[in-house]
Amino acid sequence: MKTIIKNIASIVLSFILVINLSSCEATKNASSSQKGAVIGAAGGAILGAIIGNNTGKKGSGGELGAVIGGVVGGTAGVLIGKKMDKQAQQIEEEIPGAVVERIDDGIVVTFDENSGVYFDTNKYNINTDSEVMLTKLANILKEYPDTNVLVVGHTDSSGANDYNMSLSKNRATAVTNFFTQVNQLSANRFTTSWFGEDQPVADNATAEGRAKNRRVNLAIIPNAKMKEDAKIESGQN
Repeated sequence: MKTIIKNIASIVLSFILVINLSSCEATKNASSSQKGAVIGAAGGAILGAIIGNNTGKKGSGGELGAVIGGVVGGTAGVLIGKKMDKQAQQIEEEIPGAVVERIDDGIVVTFDENSGVYFDTNKYNINTDSEVMLTKLANILKEYPDTNVLVVGHTDSSGANDYNMSLSKNRATAVTNFFTQVNQLSANRFTTSWFGEDQPVADNATAEGRAKNRRVNLAIIPNAKMKEDAKIESGQN
């Protein structure tokens, strides 16, 4: 997939869904295989989860929303939901450092300084500990080839905005490159975006909040083939 350049037009998302998770809560809370039958093409929640809580101010959801696409409803949505539930549970079990959420048709995986993937201060290279986590995730992605991945980078508000934008771009790109160059996953499956300090999920006035804002999100979404196969299997047109 083509890398999306930051600074695209602002939109107001329909809503933002935040789910607090404990062990295996991604599959427990969502009941996504069932919700797929009635949720229709509402969409928006997965985008809010990867961008953050500030999308109304400087959000750039238009093109990212197009990448994610609408939610598949009906029986086809149930079939997709079951596949994504299984993948989300596998990620939770094999990568306990990651925060995993099942939202709409997709899976949102969040790595911050408290959950698995670490960057040294002002650095964007993937360190040894982070390589272990990302390699495990890459191996899971190989088991589910009919999914695409959106990688999104963020920083806290320390430092100049332009610098933070570049840092978030470099960190998100480093994660994407680790999947595609080191682990040989198809580059066509990946879209990379970055937001610098513009989309915080926590208070930048505290050290704890800044650590949460220095994060990389991954949205794992069904690709066109999975959706079409599910429609054919379900008999939907």
